[in-house]
Amino acid sequence: MSEQFKEYEQYDALGLKTLMDQKQVSASEVMESAIARANERNPSINAIVTPLYDAARSAAAEKLEGPLAGIPFLIKDLAYVKDVRCSFGSRLWKDFIPDHDGEIVSRYRKAGLVLMGKTNTPEVGLACTTEPILFGPSKNPWDLSRTTGGSSGGAAAAVAAGILPVAHATDGGGSIRIPASCCGLVGLKPTRGRTPLGPDVGEGWGGMASAHVVSRSVRDSAAFLDATHGPARGDPYCAPYFAGSFLEMLQRNPGKLKIAVDRNAINLSQPHPEVADALTAAAALCESLGHRVEEKSFEYDRESVGMAASALVLTNVRNNVLRRAELLGIKATTEVIEPYTELLVNLATEMSGETYARSIFTIHAATRQIEEFFTQYDLILSPTVLMPPPSLGFMDTSSTDFETYSEHFGQFWGYTNLYNATGNPAISLPLSWSSDNLPIGMQFVASMGNESLLFQISRQLEEAVPWFNKRPTL
Repeated sequence: MSEQFKEYEQYDALGLKTLMDQKQVSASEVMESAIARANERNPSINAIVTPLYDAARSAAAEKLEGPLAGIPFLIKDLAYVKDVRCSFGSRLWKDFIPDHDGEIVSRYRKAGLVLMGKTNTPEVGLACTTEPILFGPSKNPWDLSRTTGGSSGGAAAAVAAGILPVAHATDGGGSIRIPASCCGLVGLKPTRGRTPLGPDVGEGWGGMASAHVVSRSVRDSAAFLDATHGPARGDPYCAPYFAGSFLEMLQRNPGKLKIAVDRNAINLSQPHPEVADALTAAAALCESLGHRVEEKSFEYDRESVGMAASALVLTNVRNNVLRRAELLGIKATTEVIEPYTELLVNLATEMSGETYARSIFTIHAATRQIEEFFTQYDLILSPTVLMPPPSLGFMDTSSTDFETYSEHFGQFWGYTNLYNATGNPAISLPLSWSSDNLPIGMQFVASMGNESLLFQISRQLEEAVPWFNKRPTL
């Protein structure tokens, strides 16, 4: 192994690809570095729940083709990988082994990525923290007593810990952006329908869920979106057509933008003082880069949109849980699902078909409303979450104390879910750190289909306040 390659963690995914293209290192050497770091660090952070190291070694030794050929990669344990357990973080699915790849996994393989395992997730991706009963909690590399966020907490922990530069993630209420904020990473939720969720489902949570990655660099996020975007056969809808390259688009100057700074969380909770200060600093940074910044909230019916989003989540969760239980011939009780999941399943029994239809109508109306807002502003800037990453156990889905859980959830989460409902692309960037050296992410939101603008402003901010080399010590 070359002396340069010993500096594995100093490269993002595209940097590793350049080394391999130049024959300075092989895909096998890259994979051995990733596996070595996984063996060293995963016992502390519990990010990888299904290692596939032998298969990864074999795949890396083969001739690989594609724009991301040879890069180690992890799949969140909500996506199908052929002949590999897909647990959904739940005891109810602990023995489920799909016989095919999900569409996005197929696209990752086509791009040349080498799958080395699956990452931890809360049960059925429900929580803003990654602490499932089945596998135990993922731990934040910045402070092992803190949450990684959720539901892509295992993915974010692995990337933040330097095991690999990019990992698959999904987002139905903030599940890419929240872990990115908690772990000091870049986390883009694409436009509704930009990436596929099939073939087993046409949409996730009534169209609120999207799939992409968490990464350490902006350009990696753009390159991975290049490799995966576009509809699959049978998709119920797709994002506005994009014919170019997101990676090429991020090199363009975004020009002078008009940015609305929105301090109001969906639940109207007040952010932690350090988060509020971080937002003020982010706004000032944008202004120093020549952008016009205004304090302006997007006004909408928070209660109606919040209730609609909740109804879509609850009814979809109930459907998935009961279908699985019926297939196994068992009851969906706390013997196989967590108390919080059981609560949501039971709450969904009170929701009618009319409720579901009205919820879809409500979120589509919110989409039209926010697109009108984007005729006046280019971007919305807000915090990603209300507070720096809290301690593990702060949001305990295994507890039956639902009142405390709800209170703590409301103190943490509050800025991301709106854009799952509206379908707008949104990105979390690690622009600040707390007095305890914990990451604080800032969220930028653009109009439908405008990931290019998010990448451009993100690249500009990445150059202004570089974060790539700011890493935790494990």
